[in-house]
Amino acid sequence: MPETAKYLNLGCGSRYHPAWTNIDIVARGPEVLQHDVRRGIPLPDASCAVVYHTAVLEHLRRAEALSFMRECCRVLQPGGIVRVGVPDLEQLCLLYLEKLRAAMAGDVAAAADYEWIMLELYDQVARERSGGDMLAYLRQVPLPNEAFVFARIGEEGRQIVERVRHPASPTSPPPPPSSLFTIWRRRLRRLPATLKARLLKLWLGAEGLQALEIGRFRLGGEAHQWMYDRYSLARLLMQAGFQDPQVQSAHISQIPNWTSFQLDTLPDGQIIKPDLFFMEARKP
Repeated sequence: MPETAKYLNLGCGSRYHPAWTNIDIVARGPEVLQHDVRRGIPLPDASCAVVYHTAVLEHLRRAEALSFMRECCRVLQPGGIVRVGVPDLEQLCLLYLEKLRAAMAGDVAAAADYEWIMLELYDQVARERSGGDMLAYLRQVPLPNEAFVFARIGEEGRQIVERVRHPASPTSPPPPPSSLFTIWRRRLRRLPATLKARLLKLWLGAEGLQALEIGRFRLGGEAHQWMYDRYSLARLLMQAGFQDPQVQSAHISQIPNWTSFQLDTLPDGQIIKPDLFFMEARKP
């Protein structure tokens, strides 16, 4: 990793900028360094002017969040900026109450919106399988409240719906040379799913198999582990060593030329993830 790296994008997914140092647990491009940030940030102290991450913090357990934010502080230069984007618990709660009251008054459209808000609040946290009930909801054609849902999940959500409705044929690159252990493990994985399930059920029992499947999923990083509002995120930032936390919009940042990087907005100004709120702070 070059020590000249100045702008750092953590948990970048498929949205990153080539001028930045981009890190994710899965490398989705040659410009992305594969690394699990729960194990720390592989950069020297005070090597960055900016640390940015969005839709990452909520996937960390509450006990992991403080150490992660302290790592962000460690790699920042004095005066450096951290920018964090997380789902907005405050806004979700306000919408929940609004849609609940309207649904109870007989508003059919609000009842559909209420169902979606409940999925945002609980399915993302409590789900036990990939996609959860939220994915099942998005499979509906047509969506009963498409405009509301897309206003919540933005362009990224539209892409998810498109992939759900029109799945592409999977392609796999040829596997690299493997050890004997890896070959046998791959062969075991290639067994029909029903046969593997039967073998595991015989070994673990029905409840043990269910616990294994849920545990594997819950440790995979998809589910949300915690939620934040303006108060709790500001408090976390200050506990990690930052000062002067301020709420920002997707378009506005203390980072120079922010919108040119197109990390939170598209070229036309559209917000990529409208369900998030953003907060920035500085290292003393």
